[in-house]
Parts: sequence; structure tokens; C-alpha cells
Amino acid sequence: MFVALLVVVLFNVSWYPSYAQGDDDLRANIGNPIGSLIRVPIETIVDFGAPDGSALFISLKPVIPVRVGSVNLINRTIMPIIYAPGPILGNPGNPSPAQGPDAFGLGDINHSVFLTPANPGKLILGIGPSVSFPTATDDILGSGKWSAGPTAAVITQTKPWVLGMIVANLWSFAGDSDRDDVNQLISQAFINYRLSGDWALISEPLFTANWKADSSQRWVVPLGGGVGKLINLANKPVVLKLQSFYNVERPDGAPDWTMKFMFQFIFPK
Repeated sequence: MFVALLVVVLFNVSWYPSYAQGDDDLRANIGNPIGSLIRVPIETIVDFGAPDGSALFISLKPVIPVRVGSVNLINRTIMPIIYAPGPILGNPGNPSPAQGPDAFGLGDINHSVFLTPANPGKLILGIGPSVSFPTATDDILGSGKWSAGPTAAVITQTKPWVLGMIVANLWSFAGDSDRDDVNQLISQAFINYRLSGDWALISEPLFTANWKADSSQRWVVPLGGGVGKLINLANKPVVLKLQSFYNVERPDGAPDWTMKFMFQFIFPK
């Protein structure tokens, strides 16, 4: 069902109105990751400083809201293509470095659904399930496990700020019995400060904790940020984002820092 919805969106762009330079409602909602806008981000991440070398992640991360009565069901999916010169430190279920040469292919796909009010106020709350599928084409690119757990989001919008957090914890319940079980926290902060000229200061760090690892090898904690820009591409709104993060806490062998670039298609109602 989700793939069908995405295909309809991408092949029927003309159904959506053109981007208007004075559309303040659009600008206000772009920074809300569980808002009612259909969006299709393509995110590229390159990490640096790991002993095995730099890894590359290219993720399609569509967000498709579906209104049901007085609520929205916000479908949020992450579909990663990964090049890794060795195991991805911080991800549960990966083999040891001795077992994993470099690899390229599809990683584990994650899908989350947030139940939110259709007509929210300045404070937006969302809650629902999150499921990770063992779709990785190589052992070092995924966990080898089916995993699921609750996810929740809180977002506040007070011009010119958008502030929020999405949190999920996943536990494995099926999959390769030879791989480690999954018990992982995934949390992403969202900080967006609107500037003039459709620019914004942004910070969207992704924090993870592998609860199965030793306490000294558990957390990945990045600090940093960057800039975003809303542009007009063929009369359609597109958001560009560039960010850099330094991992102040990380497992041994994990990268020191990362660069993120996002190209995000927006489909206003």
C-alpha cells in the first residue's frame, strides 16, 4: 500500500499546486517531520575518521500522511542504500570486523506510523509503531532480524522556531538465529530556525544506543548542524539541507564525524 501511494505521488506531481513565494503556511510546516505535507527526501551521508575508511549512505525517506476522520496517520519510511568498508559500528546484529569485508547494497528498511491530530495546535504529539525489516543484501549492512517497537514524537512550532524529537526503541522478534538480538534506541532531534530569504539554521542529529553492547560501546551522540534553503524548482517547492556532525560519544572503530546533504521534494495540498 505504501509503495503504491509513493508511486501515485511521484507520477502525478501536476496534481499539486505550484509553489507560491508568499506561502507562509508552507514555510512554517516544512520543519515539522510529522506534519501533513507529503515529502520525499533523498539524504546522502558520508562518514569520516573510522579505521576501516569512509562509509556512504543514500536513503530515500518518504513521508506520506493519510487523513482518517479527525486524525492523521503519518507514514514515515527509511530505505537506505549503503557502501560500507566494514561493519557499521553502533548498529546491532552486525558481525565482527573479522567476518565483514566491504559491501554495497540495500540496508534494513524501517517503517513508522504516527497517529497525530488532523488539526493540531502549536504542540503536536504523535505515537505509533515502528518496524524494521531484514532487507539488507549483505550481513554487515543490516541486523538480520525482524524488529519492532513503539515510536513517539513531540513537535512545537512557535515562529520562527520548530523544535521537536522523535524517539523509538526496537526489539528483535524473529530472523537469523545466528545473529545478535536487537535492542536499540533511535532518537532524532529537530531544530529549525527560519531566517529571511527562505533560509534556515537547522540541526537534526540522530542519536542511537545499542543496549546489547557494553556501556562504553553503546552510544552514538553527534553534535552539530547546518543550513537549509527553500527553493523553487519548476514551480515546485524543494528543500536543500547541508549539515555536519561530530560524534562526541561513539563505539571504538566508529567514525569521528559525518556530513549530511538532503534534497527534499515537497508536495503541498
